[in-house]
Amino acid sequence: MVAKDHLSDKAKFDLVLVEAAKKGDQLAYADLMERYRESIYFMMLKMVKDSDDADDLTIEAFGKAFNRLGQYSPNFAFSTWLFKIASNNCIDFIRKKRIKVTSMDTGVVNDNGDVMRIDAKSTNLNPEETVMKGQRIVHLRLLVSKLKPKYRELVEKRYFQELSYEEIANEMNLPLGTVKAQLFRARDFLASMAEKTKDSI
Repeated sequence: MVAKDHLSDKAKFDLVLVEAAKKGDQLAYADLMERYRESIYFMMLKMVKDSDDADDLTIEAFGKAFNRLGQYSPNFAFSTWLFKIASNNCIDFIRKKRIKVTSMDTGVVNDNGDVMRIDAKSTNLNPEETVMKGQRIVHLRLLVSKLKPKYRELVEKRYFQELSYEEIANEMNLPLGTVKAQLFRARDFLASMAEKTKDSI
């Protein structure tokens, strides 16, 4: 058993929540988000200078952290671990965005010194892709129908009705953090089911 005496009282409380979350306690996920969402968001905003990107990156950071809770060790504070995941993910995002923008706008210089421009591909689907996309949507709806009612309703509102997190929270009379935490869990379940049934798509 890992000694926890080096942790602050705040970190020890986080550890209690982490242990509860590992056992599937949805409120523990929500509490962890509530404790750190704002500070993670402002760190992301400082790095990317865009509120929409910062919001997306905040969600991603929690998603990655929650997916890796089994890897977390109380050798150091949960907040330290979470901020590391968030900053690394943000750095990857900035790197990819920079490469994409540079490639699309100015092109890439090859070994001969010539500028190679990249033409954006059409976003229109060909007939075969349209059929495949339709099949995937039907398959996704089938998977969603197998979720527990509370998860199914959240997924339908978010991805089929395209409601915002705030709208879902208002409609379902739930805390915003709970909505986000449960959607993370729902996506985990869907990903797991999709992996097991991928050959049928």
